[in-house]
Amino acid sequence: MLAIRPHLWLGQAKEAAEFYTSLLPDSEITSLGHFAMGAGQCQFVEYTMAGQPFMGISLGDAMKFTPAISFMINFDPSRDPDAAKRIDEVWNKLVEGGTVMMAIGSYPFSERYGWLADKYGMSWQLILTNPTGEERPVIMPSMMFTGDVAGKAEEAQDFYTRIFKDGRRGNAARYPKGMEPDKEGTLMFSDFYIDQTWITAMDSAHPHGFGFNDALSLLIPCESQEEIDELWSKLTADGGQPGQCGWLKDKFGVSWQVSTALMTDVFKTGDQEQIGRLVSAFMPMSKIDLLTLQKARDGE
Repeated sequence: MLAIRPHLWLGQAKEAAEFYTSLLPDSEITSLGHFAMGAGQCQFVEYTMAGQPFMGISLGDAMKFTPAISFMINFDPSRDPDAAKRIDEVWNKLVEGGTVMMAIGSYPFSERYGWLADKYGMSWQLILTNPTGEERPVIMPSMMFTGDVAGKAEEAQDFYTRIFKDGRRGNAARYPKGMEPDKEGTLMFSDFYIDQTWITAMDSAHPHGFGFNDALSLLIPCESQEEIDELWSKLTADGGQPGQCGWLKDKFGVSWQVSTALMTDVFKTGDQEQIGRLVSAFMPMSKIDLLTLQKARDGE
């Protein structure tokens, strides 16, 4: 199984990828292309930021991101002697044209921390940290459980770590008494590991007015039909909602794509005829049918 890839629905995917890959070392655009989708064109881009793989698409009007999923960037002085300087440099680039949600500054949990939405609407949490124990990656997708799912971060974490064969829990900090409306014992911060990917999760019972949506989904590039069938069944269980082209919402409202490595491989290396056949084959699908896609790729 390959690592989970955050999938961003952007107005200008290439422009955004160029901006994001300029922010941190070990970042680059790895694939860029387009294909016909209905009466228009879909631009797609694959890139890495600090080694974390991402995918972006531009198709029609961009969807609006919400802070329900953000990206935490860890600036670790034990790994980077210039971390304290670098966090401010990256903040200053991200905040230009963006919106500050928590100003960069000193907080009880970190000497330097800030939360913002950049000019594309994507949310970032920048934190100066020096973690003990198992090392965490530079970038971690971060889920905030609000509204109807406030207080369910731990349930979701247990759900995800059961679904993925390598799933396990990491750190956890809980709300103490007197932090209303957040209930004592719910998760102030936690992290967990699934599919070669560390993800953070927290509860917030405050009236934020936002939740999870399809603008940011988590793409799982499966390598077999067996993997696709198993994950699709488990992620749509107990009130999850199947969607189109491998998309779904789980019972907490988080958007996933149970996809296949074949798709990204063809988008990277295939000619326009192959890509066109593949797109025509997967557009009518709900759950991905790998054999049908293989036949479309090969022109059968």
